[in-house]
Amino acid sequence: MPHPPRGDKPMTNAERQARYRAAHAAAAPVVRYRRPADHRSRAQRWRDAVGVLLTLQAEYRVWLEALPDNLQDGTTAQALQAIDELDLDELQAIEPPRGFGRD
Repeated sequence: MPHPPRGDKPMTNAERQARYRAAHAAAAPVVRYRRPADHRSRAQRWRDAVGVLLTLQAEYRVWLEALPDNLQDGTTAQALQAIDELDLDELQAIEPPRGFGRD
């Protein structure tokens, strides 16, 4: 549905273009960033994730060893102990299947 005229006569193309440019000149330019695509294979992403888990487990182990004596029986110590006792070496030993020549 066409817009009703803003005056007593329709705008010319030059007036319409000038109004468009004035409206868009006042607004800040829109900058859009695209996230880079992750081109790693599933097997590589698996190995990277297991590596991150092993690193975090080591950091939690250091945290557990640095806890003061008065916090050794608390819930934080229990959670850190549970993380420390996880056997992540089994995850590291798993080799994901290769997929249809894409890996």
